[in-house]
Amino acid sequence: MIDINSLREFGADVDSGLACCMNNEAFYLKLVEKSLGDPAFDNLKRAISEKDLDAAFDAAHGLKGVMGNLALTPIYDPIVEITELLRSRTDMDYNDLVEVICSKKEELSGLCE
Repeated sequence: MIDINSLREFGADVDSGLACCMNNEAFYLKLVEKSLGDPAFDNLKRAISEKDLDAAFDAAHGLKGVMGNLALTPIYDPIVEITELLRSRTDMDYNDLVEVICSKKEELSGLCE
């Protein structure tokens, strides 16, 4: 089960995340766990593999909001990077950033078990 200390060790800015949840720890932890099931992670992966930059941007932009509000910094930072690159339609291979995002999501998922 995930807790505040494990989130801090993961690198989350727990104080900011809690502030967005009116300092309700149980609510914050519930939202963190629920965020891991966000279909936007799979949508981002799929869109990048299909080279659909518009769909990839939509998925990344949505994740940016969720991860930012929850202050899940290790996931948020690469999502910000990919969102801005997609916004400007930078011609590049996005797979490395997607891998970082998915790896950090899996790391966080492991804390929830």
